[in-house]
Order: sequence, then C-alpha cells, then structure tokens
Amino acid sequence: MSEFAIPAPDAAAREAAQERLDGLVKPLGSLGRLEELAAWLSAAHGEVPPRPIENVRVVVFAGDHGVTTSRVSAYPSEITAAMVRVFLSGVSGVNVLARQVGADVRVVDIGVDADLDDVPESVRAHKIRRGSGSIDTTDALGSGEATRAFDAGRAIADAECDSGADLLIPGDMGIGNTTVAAAVVAGALGLPAEDVVGTGTGVDDEGRARKVAVVEAALARAGARTTQPFELLTALGSACAAATAGFLVQGAVRGVPVLLDGVFSCAAAVVAADIAPDAARWWLAGHRSTEPSQAYALKSLGLEPILDFGLRLGEGSGAVQAVPTLRAARAIIAEMGLLADIAPD
Repeated sequence: MSEFAIPAPDAAAREAAQERLDGLVKPLGSLGRLEELAAWLSAAHGEVPPRPIENVRVVVFAGDHGVTTSRVSAYPSEITAAMVRVFLSGVSGVNVLARQVGADVRVVDIGVDADLDDVPESVRAHKIRRGSGSIDTTDALGSGEATRAFDAGRAIADAECDSGADLLIPGDMGIGNTTVAAAVVAGALGLPAEDVVGTGTGVDDEGRARKVAVVEAALARAGARTTQPFELLTALGSACAAATAGFLVQGAVRGVPVLLDGVFSCAAAVVAADIAPDAARWWLAGHRSTEPSQAYALKSLGLEPILDFGLRLGEGSGAVQAVPTLRAARAIIAEMGLLADIAPD
C-alpha cells in the first residue's frame, strides 16, 4: 500500500466528457486521440470542459554520471555544467521550444560534477552530490542519497504547484544519462542489456557495444537489489533520476498532470510507479524517444506517446512539443458545437 495520498482522477467527469465528445458536430470518435486526451484532462481537472492549460512548467534536472569515463557518450562530461549555463541564458533547445508554447523552464543542479559558483544559488539549492559513481564498478549514490534526492524532487514539484502550475514536464541534462536510463529500465523490468541500450547522443557501433558492456556489468553488480526501488536508484541510477522520480510522484499527489519526456524521465517513471503505483494515473507520455529502453518503460506504464518525431535531445524538449496537442484536445470539447443543436427536428 502506497504511503502517498494520491487522488483519483474524476471518473464521473471522464464519463460526462465522453458523452459530450460523442455528441459533438462530427462522426462518432472521428477525432481519435484528441478525444481520449480531452476525456483524460476532464478527469484530471474534475470538470467538463477541462480548464485551459496556461501555466506549463519544465524543470530540467541536471547531473553527471560516472559511466562517462567508459566513453559511452559522444560528448565529454564537461558539457553538463556548460549546458546549465545555456539553460540559464535561454538559448537551449528546450528554452526555444518552450517559448513557442509559453512554458517556463527551470534548471536544477542535482548532481553536476562542478561547483557552479557562478550560477544563482536557487539552481544549486537542492544539490545532492557532485556526479555519481560509475555504475559498472560502484554504486551511483551513497547511503541515503536516493531518498534525499527523491525528497528534493518532491519539494521542487510542490514549489511549482504552489505557484500555479497547470502541467509539469520533467527535463533532464547529463552526459551519460541514456546509459543510466537503460540500466534502470533493465534492472526494474528484468531485461537484458542488449535489448535496452541504444545509441544515445549518436555513438557508433563500437560505442554502443561499450554501453552494453557497462550496463551488463552494472546489472550483474546490482543483483537482487533491483527489486527494491530505492536500492535500484542507489545502485544503478543517479541523483537526478531519484529527484525526477520524486517530482513525478509529487505531481500526482498534488493532482497536477505530468507530461513525461524521453527515455530518462520514463526510466524514472518506472521506478516512481513502483514507489507509488497510483501516481501513474496522472502521467501522459509526451513523445516517443529513439531509445529502445523508453519503449519498454512505456509498455510497463501502459502509456502511448502523443507524438513521434524521432527526437532524442532530452531536456524536456519532446514533451513541450505535445503541449499544443493537449490544448487542441481541450479546445474541441470546450468550443465545438453539439450535433443536437443543428440536427433537424
């Protein structure tokens, strides 16, 4: 039984939404997925039509991963700290895409392997550690750090909800994070490394083979600890994976919809669903990543991505692209006419 008090989406509102959708000026079910999303939003908001989605918050959890020493990425680990400054300057991919939909972007240093003394203190307020251990040879986190990071993610979600967030989007930044995500998904779902490891930032076949070997070694080292979510995060995850999991759970506790991004947030979601199973009722999948481990994560969560654009940037950029689709789903149930109003007597 979950220790988290997670509200249930409003079943009566979903039923009323479906009834209205069936009566709109269109053939029955002809707007497909948009109708499903409209009913989902109605249940989440507890009213028909659902409220406008105006206050969208992206939180990018930044941290370094020790596996970068095994050359699992096409980029050096120093890029993580540099990208924190890019987010703050407003010129990253997710910054640009978020502006198109009026979303706010916040970056949080959870585990960057740098002091970042030149960035605002608010960015560093939740920092757990500098970098994480290389999971093929040692634990990612020390004793108690997974819980601390999880609680930090919950506090961050609370802050966003307290300031009026209508929709939460978890983003990620950390060189080596697709390797960690693959290990987390494999460990949580009992999958072999070969099935879950992709090319990440664009490594060649030799680079992917190194990633597979790293994940295999990590899974062998972790052993049966993968059956307990916080032990799994300690052995195979990272501070930002644990913080993302906390963010996802607390969004559900607060009854605020969460739009998952790519492979990293979906890996964190698999663990978060083990910690608080009811939380998944408040999550949607923004887009389909090119990483194979995301497909396994989504299947386990019972989620179908809204978009499939072949994106692999991370940062929350794919989920941001799905915001206009959610707004369109809300618009059809709020603004379309009823067939009964035009039908002849």
